Amino acid sequence: MNEEFESISPYTDEQAVEALKRLSRHPALPAICKYFFPDVPVSVFKNELQSVQSIDDFQQKFMSKAVKGVIDSTTSGFTYEGVEYLKGDKKFLAISDHRDIVLDPALIQYVMFTENLPMTEICVGTNLLSSRTVEDLMRSNRMIKVIRGISARELYLSSQVLSKYIRSTITSGKASVWIAQREGRTKNGLDITEQGLLKMFDMSGTGDFKENFKELNIIPMSISYEYEPCDAKKAREIYIKSKTGEYIKKDKEDMHSILTGIRQWKGGVHLCIGKPITKREIDKASWYEKNYRYQALRRTMDDRILSGYKLWKTNYIAYDLMNGTTKYADKYSQEEVDKFKAYTEHKLGKLENKFNKDELRDIFWHIYGNPVVAKEPYM
Repeated sequence: MNEEFESISPYTDEQAVEALKRLSRHPALPAICKYFFPDVPVSVFKNELQSVQSIDDFQQKFMSKAVKGVIDSTTSGFTYEGVEYLKGDKKFLAISDHRDIVLDPALIQYVMFTENLPMTEICVGTNLLSSRTVEDLMRSNRMIKVIRGISARELYLSSQVLSKYIRSTITSGKASVWIAQREGRTKNGLDITEQGLLKMFDMSGTGDFKENFKELNIIPMSISYEYEPCDAKKAREIYIKSKTGEYIKKDKEDMHSILTGIRQWKGGVHLCIGKPITKREIDKASWYEKNYRYQALRRTMDDRILSGYKLWKTNYIAYDLMNGTTKYADKYSQEEVDKFKAYTEHKLGKLENKFNKDELRDIFWHIYGNPVVAKEPYM
């Protein structure tokens, strides 16, 4: 392993085997087993975990089944399209919208597994690695560490290393890589690619703008949930930030969001694997100067992600509710409106009474309605 990348790269098979043995001795193992594998005795689960021989072995025996269990128990169905763009020998950089901390990449890996394709490495922020146990689990699932909570100078240096690692992983043919289009989940329902992300990818290249992006083979992806994971938590965060100017996370809040996202009912879930960014689109962006070329490429990325985003009845209902219109009344029934209103009140009822419920409700409906606003140009 290249020493420069050792601290951020996923575990090797040997490291994963040792990490999983540590996990098998963790006191939380019975609870994990009961939730994800209720029909398997803890002793059997522990022995099987200790017998894992590689990362592929772990993902096939455990992770694929765990994700399928989440799909079966918390969704009304998971669908996907565009898998033909993933087939072939060339590795790729998958860039998707980001709605749920763990499920977004997990569902994409599940598609790769289901289609008998090599699973990608995934970029995850170190803010989520709350313990050695969590890090063991994540890095045994091909996780690339994205360093968070550091100074601007450290961030620049860290981004250089991350960019170099992603590029070398893809261009060497070792593996494809998944990364979210932005740092942190989309809270308000508006998916926008961070321009700084594209700058980061460019900094590791040895050629010009065109060469640097063409060799990454970028594939945009869009994942959409009928019921937004952690919707009430997101509304609460937006509300507090609107009142105080900032939102300070509590200790272990990210871990709580991960668990909520896994357990919460999501209704329908859809993944659209978009057409890869073409050489022509990259050439066109390169005609601009300096930051304008990144803006042009970002717009192309956003166009692909937004056009592939699936709108659900919850989105159309929320759009009309937040605007006081009946513009999309043909998309739903009054019974479905009443059901969504009841769902809204149920979720908001779990938040602190001191908050203004009318303002919270408006924020909540915008989380669901804004995807319609974003997608209208493509409809």
